[in-house]
Amino acid sequence: MSIPFIIVMLYVFALFGVSWYSTKLAKKGNGGAEGFLLAGRGLPTTVIAVMIAGLAVGGASTVGVAESAYSKGIAAGMYNAAWAAGAIATGLVVVKRFRNMAISTVPELLGKYYGKTGKLIGVIGQLVIQITVTSLQYVAGGSILTALLPNIFTFKTGMLATAIVFVGISLIGGFWAAGLSNVINVIMIYVGLCMGAIFAIKNVGGFSNVVSALNQRPDVPWFNPISGVGWALIIAWFVVMITQCMSNQSCVQISFAAKDAQTAQKGYILGGLIILPVGFLAALFGIIAAVQFPGLENPAMALPKVVMSLNPVIAGLTLSGLWAADVSSAVGLLLGSATLVINDVWKVYVKSDLTEKQELMFSRVIVLIVSVITYILASTIVGILQTILIGLSLTTAFTIIVLFTMFAPSLCKKSSATWTLTAGIAVLALWVFVPSSHIVSHPIYLEWPVCLGAFLLSSVLDKNAADIPEDAFDKKTTGVA
Repeated sequence: MSIPFIIVMLYVFALFGVSWYSTKLAKKGNGGAEGFLLAGRGLPTTVIAVMIAGLAVGGASTVGVAESAYSKGIAAGMYNAAWAAGAIATGLVVVKRFRNMAISTVPELLGKYYGKTGKLIGVIGQLVIQITVTSLQYVAGGSILTALLPNIFTFKTGMLATAIVFVGISLIGGFWAAGLSNVINVIMIYVGLCMGAIFAIKNVGGFSNVVSALNQRPDVPWFNPISGVGWALIIAWFVVMITQCMSNQSCVQISFAAKDAQTAQKGYILGGLIILPVGFLAALFGIIAAVQFPGLENPAMALPKVVMSLNPVIAGLTLSGLWAADVSSAVGLLLGSATLVINDVWKVYVKSDLTEKQELMFSRVIVLIVSVITYILASTIVGILQTILIGLSLTTAFTIIVLFTMFAPSLCKKSSATWTLTAGIAVLALWVFVPSSHIVSHPIYLEWPVCLGAFLLSSVLDKNAADIPEDAFDKKTTGVA
């Protein structure tokens, strides 16, 4: 049995051990669905920080960044800088207000102030985003295990192993398990990437050798933080990440689970600082791969190739760190989807008077069902999923509604959510199915003006004000809401 595989298995055992321990914490606070899906609204600052960091740092933030850096240089790391900016901006602007509302989902806010139609469109949009991104985590996890342990895993068995870990952690301990497992995940990410980078540089004769070799390829601005990717794409990354972080269910649910509003704010800011360096560490692997393995047919193998060249112990730690990044994203996404279904679909359209025990049982069943759906989706239409990732730009409509609701409620009308969300879905559909609509470099550059225009138009034409109390976001909540 290989040393890297043993290290990965030890990491998995640690995750499941933490998950079992987290069930005791959930019972201490609120043993029902709120304990399972929102950790009894009792998460401290440190756990909030690692939750948001764990959600941000997934396959795209490590393997994907290294792939881009292989041909574009260190600027690829700005992808994670954009995520960091999103977490910090969200912490500074909206999380206190979200936490003071004591709600469970973004569509719940829509239903509260804009009616059932806006809520229904909202939950459909949020579930499409959640399920798509969750499916990508299975693909990324399978790819990582296959690339780095090819004698043990095929792509399919790698995806299955990844799914078992995701689902197991989510089902056993819920949001507390997600939070505590992310403490381990973030440590593994940093230990793995830092140790891997140090030894990878030694493997190629030191950093001076890296620079010397890259000087032979002056066509790429290897160490320029902007030029390799370009301003247009970097700005798009920042706009997308700040936008989605303020309204994507899996992102804002972390604030709903915080002990209080101040804890939520501190956690998001700290989480952003944790996220920031990871992209540049991953980009460094891509740059090293450009020196060590020039001419790769598949640049996605840049990071795995470098890792496989390391000694077995370091390779095992780095592999665990990469896989940890994937696990940390998926668990939060699964629980976010379950929260949407149980609160905004099941309790609204199926059965509203659930007992606490029934709600907890159905929450676990829904996690399992969503897991199966996302696994099947990942197994059958992998290629399409990569394209659908632009669906994150759909969060523009949600963010516009959230910001106006919180800071300019006088402009909000009953139909504002319906108009804005419909406009956002229409733009995304056009971008996916009508290539001639690609008049800008990224759909986010269309989503913002169109959705903002739709919101303002509804504000002018609709005479019925949204039901937003003046003190809706000023309630001071501490502890369990």
